[in-house]
Amino acid sequence: MVARIVLQNSDIARALTRISHEVLESNRGPHDLVILGIPTRGVVLAERIGAQIRQIEPGAPADLVGSLDVTMYRDDLAHHPTRAPQRTRVPSGGIDGKTVVLIDDVLYSGRTIRAALDAIGDLGRPRAVRLAVLVDRGHRELPIRADFVGKNLPSSTDERINVRLAEIDGSEEVSIDLATGAGA
Repeated sequence: MVARIVLQNSDIARALTRISHEVLESNRGPHDLVILGIPTRGVVLAERIGAQIRQIEPGAPADLVGSLDVTMYRDDLAHHPTRAPQRTRVPSGGIDGKTVVLIDDVLYSGRTIRAALDAIGDLGRPRAVRLAVLVDRGHRELPIRADFVGKNLPSSTDERINVRLAEIDGSEEVSIDLATGAGA
């Protein structure tokens, strides 16, 4: 299996900076904004975006970022082994009346995001929900579209997109591997 690197550390940093600015512009500032990362890599990306937003807008709330575990909301639990549920952590102000930005590493079929929308519904009623992803690879099975995209990366279903982040993997890159039965 040969991997082709499509984003390196500097590319990822640039994409997250752009997404941070786009989120702030779309929301007209940091107020009433909640950023929720989807485990595992989405949480790391959410933390980075939250840090950038606080750097761009010094008045941004310190408690801006949380995590949203969607494991028990997935519709494919019977077909795919799943990881153990992780803790959902919502900023202290909750999500009611706020703009929630979901953060994930790769948007593929849309099923993870559908599960996230169900999970958000159990937490409260946000004013709006937006989606930011590092990579949009296409192949949607549900009518879901990202509002903020780091890189559109059309790919074959035989390819696998691998996102590696320093905090989790010890390296920083996005690569494409040719693999049968590919997923993310």
